[in-house]
Amino acid sequence: MESLSSRRIRQIILDQSKRAHVGHIGCSLAIADIIAALYGEILNIPSPDDPNRDRLVLSKGHAALALYAALFLKGWISEADLNSYCGDASLFGVHPDHSVNGIDFTTGSLGHGLSMAAGTALGARMQRSGRRVFVVVSDGECNEGSLWEAVMFAAHHRLANLIAIVDLDGQQAFGYTSEVLSLTPMAERWRAFGWDTHEVDGHDQKAISAAVASLDISDGPPHVLIAHTIFGKGVSFMESKIRWHYMPMSEEEYRQAVREVTA
Repeated sequence: MESLSSRRIRQIILDQSKRAHVGHIGCSLAIADIIAALYGEILNIPSPDDPNRDRLVLSKGHAALALYAALFLKGWISEADLNSYCGDASLFGVHPDHSVNGIDFTTGSLGHGLSMAAGTALGARMQRSGRRVFVVVSDGECNEGSLWEAVMFAAHHRLANLIAIVDLDGQQAFGYTSEVLSLTPMAERWRAFGWDTHEVDGHDQKAISAAVASLDISDGPPHVLIAHTIFGKGVSFMESKIRWHYMPMSEEEYRQAVREVTA
């Protein structure tokens, strides 16, 4: 089993996106540190079939390649699985599928992941389970009314075992979020809906882990970490560039990107 690090996750993202000649690179790179913190330090998952394991919903499902990288590094999927990414008849598509070992929720229809996570957190309470539920959402998803319905539901039921992480990279498919539909200040909006709200550097794994460790999951409101990230983090020519939401890399771009993330 390889060491689980954000650097290795980024390299896998680049390798697999180049091999499959698909996009969604920048959004996957943006959450590499969040995913590394979750799977390396935070999530209590002794095995993917442990009934009391923590649950993760990757609501921004188009960043699934970062998740696949972590599952591979954990030893829960094989190299052959990883190398089937976006291949014919593969379970490993651009968006995650719950048929994959280690993935509990099929996602990709943006704005719906928090609803699944809130229901799962309420289910854990009804079962008197100590498991936590994490959900990673994009800032673009916060344009969706369905997300705010789930925000109200979770606050009403005081789902203290629910932790949302908002990947605040400031971009979505066809523009910068502030221009498409501004939600600034993001933290104040979640706080106004009754959530325990924290702001963190989304590329500082220690800060992410410390913030989660400080949360009271036994009582009180649900929690949200507003994680400030850089779209395309780690690859200079991708950072904060809209085109890398959906464009694949040329051979030259791939080689430069790999040099930068492995330096």
